[in-house]
Amino acid sequence: MKPRALVAWSTGKDSAFALHASRERGEVEIAGLLTTLTTGYGRVSMHGVREDVLDRQAAALGLPCRKVWIPPACVNADYERVMGEAMAAARADGITRIVFGDLFLGDVRAYRERQLAGSGIAPEFPLWASDTAALAARMVAAGLEATVVCVDPRRLPASFAGRSFDAAFLADLPEGVDPCGENGEFHTCVTGGPMFRSPVGAVPGEVVARDGFVFADVALEEATP
Repeated sequence: MKPRALVAWSTGKDSAFALHASRERGEVEIAGLLTTLTTGYGRVSMHGVREDVLDRQAAALGLPCRKVWIPPACVNADYERVMGEAMAAARADGITRIVFGDLFLGDVRAYRERQLAGSGIAPEFPLWASDTAALAARMVAAGLEATVVCVDPRRLPASFAGRSFDAAFLADLPEGVDPCGENGEFHTCVTGGPMFRSPVGAVPGEVVARDGFVFADVALEEATP
């Protein structure tokens, strides 16, 4: 039997393409998603994506989603505690792998490996060391559809928030910005692509500045006026 795996699901393109790559390789059985949300906001941490959009993504993927709730202004100790509990519960359910969409940040990978050490769950990095310009182009060519939902205006102009992640977006990126946003320049919400069984049906909406970042809301089509 293949090892059973969860995908660390951010709602964004890298986790979506890591899921796609893992399915293509066929070395693990993808059993579900694992997503961190912020208590009191009902949104995915960092990306700011609504919980109902996350739920629609999971349904379109045909996978259950395990939700890990963290407090606002979460400190490492709180995060590590709740994630440790989530990993213990996953291991009890027969999960032995977790798939991450990390690309090249060695300190992030090392942190994940340390946190999983001794848990009985091993990390998988199917996109690791990919050329990010080539990977971004491959995502677009594969039909991945995504909206830029969070921009760090210190690294990328705020006007990029709310744009589609497509060839025009990639062509317009300023010099020095990673095409996959791996340095935190931007985050995305995926609404279509080869990893989905059906369209997610979500559209971009209001753009707001909050806590030093610029967020573009994404809502389910039936919830918009």
